[in-house]
Amino acid sequence: MDMPFWSLLLIFLSRNVVVGAPPPPLFPAMFVFGDSLVDDGNNNYLNSLAKANYVPYGIDFPGGPTGRFSNGKTLIDLLGELLGLPYLPAFANTLSEGSNISAGVNYASAASGFLDETGSNLGDHVTIGQQVRNFETTLKQLKNQMGDTNLSQHLAKSLVVVHLGSNDYINNYLLPELYGTSLIYNPPDYADLLIGLYKKLLLDLHNLGLRKFLLGAVGPLGCIPNQLATGLVPPGQCRFVVNEIVSMFNDRLKSLVKQLNSDHQGSIFVYGNSFGAFSDIINHPNTYGLSVVDRACCGVGMRQGQITCLPLSVPCPNRDQFVFWDAFHPTQAVHEVLAHKAFSGPLSDCYPVNVQQMAAM
Repeated sequence: MDMPFWSLLLIFLSRNVVVGAPPPPLFPAMFVFGDSLVDDGNNNYLNSLAKANYVPYGIDFPGGPTGRFSNGKTLIDLLGELLGLPYLPAFANTLSEGSNISAGVNYASAASGFLDETGSNLGDHVTIGQQVRNFETTLKQLKNQMGDTNLSQHLAKSLVVVHLGSNDYINNYLLPELYGTSLIYNPPDYADLLIGLYKKLLLDLHNLGLRKFLLGAVGPLGCIPNQLATGLVPPGQCRFVVNEIVSMFNDRLKSLVKQLNSDHQGSIFVYGNSFGAFSDIINHPNTYGLSVVDRACCGVGMRQGQITCLPLSVPCPNRDQFVFWDAFHPTQAVHEVLAHKAFSGPLSDCYPVNVQQMAAM
């Protein structure tokens, strides 16, 4: 007697489907380069003021402080969740044998910029050149694990996130008392200098086998509590001149993305419009369930924006209502908005495709 169709189907499903198994990640790995907005602990081991491995940082993160400059998760953590990837280890934690690096590594370092001297007022940091060299160390580890051919395919399918440039302004160009760049370069020429260094960085990473890039624009720095605390703008406004200077960099970055996509068929470079997304959050906070846009949840000084959170200081209790966590960095609530915009946003958020679309390419 023939077995009923439904019985055959149940047997097939029981043998071929693991109930509750998560779907495979959209990218096999994610590699992150940049500054404190995406750092998850590389500065913990450095002689630097730019550290976040103490309370109240991480007050809303599972397990507490890790070195993330947030009350909780960062853009990288939340984007990784959308992609199906685990939290990435900081490179500084991957040098011991047995480290899980196959799903990616985070090389970002707080206070770093395109210029090596950027951020030196805060102490040591991992320069972007050293971040690339650290990636090469990871490549040697991965080569031993998977061999040349599999590694090449792995890298070509992986996501690269670069978020850099903010410190070249707030911890360099906008500090003429400490740095001479504003005396040497006018704003357009300085933007050209940084974009030239950006292009070299991307070509170096491309030559190492990476093919899918998400490049974050510099946000509206004239609106962060650190700049509002200068007292140079009236309440309810941002430092317009700072945002204008930053926009020169972003315009050039978008042009660079177009050029690289034209020159490198088979690769994809995406401009993540952090400036536009963050500006929309600041201008329309209620749309995102936020209400406080002009001061930090944690910090010291005017609008709590003159320095970052001191150890054991008590932050605001309503953190999900704040745009800014400290003088420079957004709250987890804002990181979540930015992660979703990067993942599935329209052209105004990600050009020429978003991360979800990039995964299918």
